[in-house]
Amino acid sequence: MDEKDGTDEHEGDSEEYGDAALDARRARWTATGSGVLLALVGLAASTLRLTGSAPLLVPGAYAFGAAVCGLASVLGARGRTRRALWLLIAGVMVMALGDQFD
Repeated sequence: MDEKDGTDEHEGDSEEYGDAALDARRARWTATGSGVLLALVGLAASTLRLTGSAPLLVPGAYAFGAAVCGLASVLGARGRTRRALWLLIAGVMVMALGDQFD
């Protein structure tokens, strides 16, 4: 409280903190949702490639990329959104690289 005019000097901070909390919540939900979605897609692609005539490396790469994306979703849910983003990128890159061996 400011002694001179009787106003609180941190009066507008509640909106800023509310926006930061909302942004953090959105980032967690986005990281978690993207990780789950990419993990499911990777598992589906791995299953489809396993039943086909692709070399064993291809479905393995999809499964490993899906596992990395699943780990990213767990980290995203715990608030580690930057690490989750980098793991999502790495997981998708592993899936794309594995697809090149087909």
